[in-house]
Amino acid sequence: MNNEIKRILEEVQQGQLSVEEALLKIKMEPFADIGYAKVDLHRKLRQGTAEVIYGAGKTPEQMIGIVSAMKQGGQNTILITRISPEAAREVEAVHPLRYNAAARVAVIGQPPKPDGIGHIVVATGGTSDIPVAEEAAETAEIFGNEVVRLYDVGVAGLHRLLSHMDTIMEASVIIAIAGMEGALASVIGGLADCPVIAVPTSVGYGTAFHGLSALLSMLNSCASGVSVVNIDNGFGAGFLASRINHMDVKK
Repeated sequence: MNNEIKRILEEVQQGQLSVEEALLKIKMEPFADIGYAKVDLHRKLRQGTAEVIYGAGKTPEQMIGIVSAMKQGGQNTILITRISPEAAREVEAVHPLRYNAAARVAVIGQPPKPDGIGHIVVATGGTSDIPVAEEAAETAEIFGNEVVRLYDVGVAGLHRLLSHMDTIMEASVIIAIAGMEGALASVIGGLADCPVIAVPTSVGYGTAFHGLSALLSMLNSCASGVSVVNIDNGFGAGFLASRINHMDVKK
């Protein structure tokens, strides 16, 4: 059963919510049509996680309108990805937020307390991969996960990664982020006993082809248990890692 609906029913059972109030929450308008966007208000009920705003290509005014509709629909914690510093300042004038400049991510409201089955490790090959890593980490945290960051542990100095074997072996999910030839995902995949999500980045010289070389390397990994998301898609990796880290909730 969907986590959010289950929570509503449990609140009714415990007397924290009346039947009428619960029915109102479930029957709430499934989306808000604000002209330029149809804001999905039922996504949290269907999937357990609310809609996320992709900021690139949207004006600050559009994002302000979407955030307002989400808040009116009862969503108090909101994630905006790929938002520029300038746009973030304009949105912040209306909706207070915390901005992560490296990740180009804005968070409105407070992330929930971690409630996953374990913790998520976010590892990068180099310092240049940190912007994508921070997008992944921020995404995982806003969906209720404890995140451990391991930055600059690439294969050019393998001893740096091996010095964190305890952290790797204790993880529930690992996000391996690397550009160049993308070898980090295969190395971690050959060490860890948990799912590994590989994220190729557009870091590298000419024949890296803006991340294509790393993408193909990761797709051809000989390590079992490695899945791959799109180039620079830290959000997608963080979201998938959160899903994996919350699988016990369905039991």
